[in-house]
Amino acid sequence: MKTVADIFKRKGTNNITVAPDTTVLDALKIMAEKNIGSVVVMQNGVYNGLFTERDYARKVILHGKSSADLRVGEIMSEYLPSVAPTSSLEACMEIMTNHNIRYLPVFVNEEYVGVISIIDVVKETILAQKDTIEHLQNYIHS
Repeated sequence: MKTVADIFKRKGTNNITVAPDTTVLDALKIMAEKNIGSVVVMQNGVYNGLFTERDYARKVILHGKSSADLRVGEIMSEYLPSVAPTSSLEACMEIMTNHNIRYLPVFVNEEYVGVISIIDVVKETILAQKDTIEHLQNYIHS
């Protein structure tokens, strides 16, 4: 059974981070430059939350606020469910589906270690299925 640790083995745990006082506009520029949908909000090495494209769309644009003046700390997603590196991909999919979210922070003993996205989970699931198919084909042909 594949776990969050398998995702980290493939992609690493380095995430793009910003401080809570970063403007929404600056965070969006970083996200566009890196072609990512979220940034981790950290202060003094401590996880504060995630700022996502969805936060921008629902908490800035729809409320007519200014991206240049608003800070990510004011609108970030703070209380997302979290998982551990030992969590199964199936458990992650269930949590993401039940909470209608696309990102999960990962913690070990309350210490932040990284974030995974639904794309990470799907990609790892596809790789696992390809491995299974290859093993079955080898078994059949041997």
